[in-house]
Amino acid sequence: MFCYHCGVLLSEHDYCTACGADVSLYKKIIAVSNMYYNEGLDKACVRDLTGAVNSLRQCLKFNKNHIDARNLLGLVYYEMGEVVSALSEWVISKNLRPDKNIADDYIEKLQSNPSRLDSINSTIKKYNQALNYCKQDNKDLAVIQLKKVLSVNPRFVRAHLLLALLYMDSEQWERAQRELRKCIEIDRNNTQTLRYLKEVELMLAPDESSRQSGKNAKKDEAVRYISDNEMIIQPVNVKEPKGSGLSTLFNIAIGLVIGMAATFFLFVPSAQNKIKTQSQQEIAQISSQLDEKTLRIQELESENRSLSDRLNDLEKDLQGYVGMGGTMASYDSLLTVSAAYLQDGDKLATADALEQIAQSVNIEEASEGFRTLYGALQAAIGPSLYEQFYNEGHDAYGEDRYETAITALSRALKYGTPTVDCYYFLARAYHKNGDTQDAKDYYNKVKELFPESDRVADAQKFLDALGE
Repeated sequence: MFCYHCGVLLSEHDYCTACGADVSLYKKIIAVSNMYYNEGLDKACVRDLTGAVNSLRQCLKFNKNHIDARNLLGLVYYEMGEVVSALSEWVISKNLRPDKNIADDYIEKLQSNPSRLDSINSTIKKYNQALNYCKQDNKDLAVIQLKKVLSVNPRFVRAHLLLALLYMDSEQWERAQRELRKCIEIDRNNTQTLRYLKEVELMLAPDESSRQSGKNAKKDEAVRYISDNEMIIQPVNVKEPKGSGLSTLFNIAIGLVIGMAATFFLFVPSAQNKIKTQSQQEIAQISSQLDEKTLRIQELESENRSLSDRLNDLEKDLQGYVGMGGTMASYDSLLTVSAAYLQDGDKLATADALEQIAQSVNIEEASEGFRTLYGALQAAIGPSLYEQFYNEGHDAYGEDRYETAITALSRALKYGTPTVDCYYFLARAYHKNGDTQDAKDYYNKVKELFPESDRVADAQKFLDALGE
């Protein structure tokens, strides 16, 4: 124990040896606080949670800085389902002692589970909503809300008590008793729970001692016991009348007749219905098998049609390979052109033949060997043909034969490496021939492909003149 004034450890004397403060009353207060703490701890160990709460609150009234008492009070609140109150006590404890405090672990366990915090928040809201429903006399809605609360937080004592009170109000005594038993399991000495339970047990087992007495009581003497919600009264002084043997035989005969009639009217129709049901099931099974076979036939017919269509497509593809103008024919044409070029070296005729082949075959989709041979022929004849077509187009442009110039210069672009002059004079030929759109396109190509050329300025001037 430390001095409240200077913080020095106190001795057995009634005054502080450091500052001289009178600590006799202070020691008594701390002793009373510790007594209440020990009392609360003992009650918590035997699940007297209500008593533990009262003792621990008394402890904190005498010493609000009692860390162990606050932590224990938080645990008791948590066990009773009062999570918010428990969290409040642990936060206060942490603020009083920031270091080496077990309250840190309790708070961390709650905060590390966001879904748990959300569920706790929802239970509080639903409990408050149930209270509002009770005030508005909507007791059925209140019961529904409380059941939801207890499904998430089954140790919430206040929710159990309120639900039991609603059951008592609707005279559902057994349900109320079950809820109160759950409260007793959590908190064994809750006075409110015990008071409710006493009322419920009185309703479930009423006192028979206040009934009739004397001669009337002897006449009505009977054995009484409770089964579920009903009281069974069995008389004990009933004498069996004489001549009961014949009546017993007569009753047995009547019972046999009734049993046979019941067998005929109850079991025979049931057996007939069972046979009908089995027949219907067999018919349904056969119908299902027929449906499956019909579906299988339809699938096979559909598959047959699909295969027929596929066969027709393959025949068309084959005709495209081997027919007139097909791929095989194009390969033959390319081989023929290659052979002719190797024999006579006529580059112009070879170029014409290659252009015809390019019109009938998509070069990019052809085989690799076809593209290689086609490219090799173009590379062989390209440079000389480019020079030939360019000179032809340039001369035609100088002689104002613009159509011829366009044709020659366009063919020149297909061979060799085009120059800026080829694009420029082709644009001028289109311009002179009145085709402004193509002229613009080729002027722009001069600018894009040859930005460093001297022709760019002229191309821009003509584009401005065309209204770009």
